[in-house]
Amino acid sequence: MNIRTPFLSLLCTVITTTTIAQTSKPLRIGHRGAMGHLTENTVESVIKAIDLQCDMIEIDVFKVKSGELVVFHDQSLDRITNAKGDIESYTLEELEDVLVDGKYKIPTLEEVIDVIDKRAILNIELKGNNTAADTYTIIQNFVKRGWSYNDFILSSFNWEELKIAYDLDSALPLAVLTEEKPEDAIEFALSIQAKAINPYYKLLNEENTALIKKEKLKIYPWTVNNPKDIKRMKKLKVDGIITNFPERI
Repeated sequence: MNIRTPFLSLLCTVITTTTIAQTSKPLRIGHRGAMGHLTENTVESVIKAIDLQCDMIEIDVFKVKSGELVVFHDQSLDRITNAKGDIESYTLEELEDVLVDGKYKIPTLEEVIDVIDKRAILNIELKGNNTAADTYTIIQNFVKRGWSYNDFILSSFNWEELKIAYDLDSALPLAVLTEEKPEDAIEFALSIQAKAINPYYKLLNEENTALIKKEKLKIYPWTVNNPKDIKRMKKLKVDGIITNFPERI
């Protein structure tokens, strides 16, 4: 019997594992679809993100006056539509007449999920108030149609909405968005059993990255577009990169 065989087997396992760790790539996460190419949070932008082979696609949701969840980033319609005022004060029927950048429609969350069709993980940012419960209900409806929780992750700067989502079902994949020191989000992330922290990339460094990873939390920084910044995120070995230009990852 060769007593070196177990040692050699173990050594091969270590080498293989190390090689995988060194060659693994961060997830390519399209920001509001692929907004560097097509208007943000539109069906067309989401399709572009799929065409660019995104692993994950980030969108934003608000709850409108008639109760539906729509995909839009700003509280106000003023910046990129032909309408004015707070999006939450509109009904879905009224939004039918609103054009984004003069030609696109504001989609519902269900429409975007249908378009993605499990070809990428959907990161739903709970942008507006009272969005967690309805997002949960919609996800449940898609789970009944063959989707799984692994096809979704809910994120928000509004930590109260994340807490509501956690209370509805602790198995929901959650990500804590923060524009403050990333390490300051760790305690809350652990309290809701979050899968990830989504920090502002400029505040990430070796020290706080190590602290987050120590707690087995994934890191998805936003919004990283410059190749030099993308390179730095890769050097920090983040788990995914949120970007307007997915092809640069």
